[in-house]
Amino acid sequence: MMSVTVIIAILVVAFLAGMDGILDEWEFQQPLVACTLIGWLLGDVTTGVLFGGSLQMITIGWMNIGAAVAPDTALAAVGAAIWVCGPAHLTVAEGLAIAIPLALIGQGLTVIVRRLVVKLVHYAERSVRQGNLNVITRVHLLSLTLQGLRVVIPTALILLVPTTLMQTFKAGLPHNVVMGLAVAGGLLAVVGYAIVVNMMATKWLWPFFILGVVLAAITALNMIALGLIGLALAIIYVQLQSQTRPPSGPDDEMDELDRELEDL
Repeated sequence: MMSVTVIIAILVVAFLAGMDGILDEWEFQQPLVACTLIGWLLGDVTTGVLFGGSLQMITIGWMNIGAAVAPDTALAAVGAAIWVCGPAHLTVAEGLAIAIPLALIGQGLTVIVRRLVVKLVHYAERSVRQGNLNVITRVHLLSLTLQGLRVVIPTALILLVPTTLMQTFKAGLPHNVVMGLAVAGGLLAVVGYAIVVNMMATKWLWPFFILGVVLAAITALNMIALGLIGLALAIIYVQLQSQTRPPSGPDDEMDELDRELEDL
């Protein structure tokens, strides 16, 4: 049974994740951050980091483009992490399977909140015409509060679900379904990473990608070694680019600026 202090702390994390889904200031909405915090509050930070990293690979390609709203990473991370790191002790694969529907629910809630915020914006515009500029600050704060509540309220409902009910549901799942969830979780991570690779795919990046795949297959290299190799390659690439690039004067910089303005 969770204490009142832990429940309040979880709701605070959910509130910050909901707000930061719009702010993008402290990255509380990122699964690796949110799940780690939830795992720390529930006394299982290792599982929180493991689940957050797995969910991060799935959501890494999710982003808002124009008016399109991406699935909500904040609700998916906080809600699923409670069941994975909490007394229910769901596996990472089961948590990933639950996180996807939660992300879609959060997506719908985000659309509703944004429609409400549009009305607040119109109210702020009318107040500005009347010379009441203080309304702008209040509208901003109220909008952020609504974004936080869209994650806090579902999180509170998740906390109300009895642990015995989740454990009974878990025990009643057939073995084939559990194995299917594990396979689906692995495929979702691959799809999320493939979306990012497809967005970044250029001819000059493919050699680095192939080299990374080969180095990752060497089991003697840990993540620190791979990170240092990537850093060294980036430094070498920047140095080679600076040596092959002709020196540019003020006129060349103005020409480049003119070309950029023409493209716009």
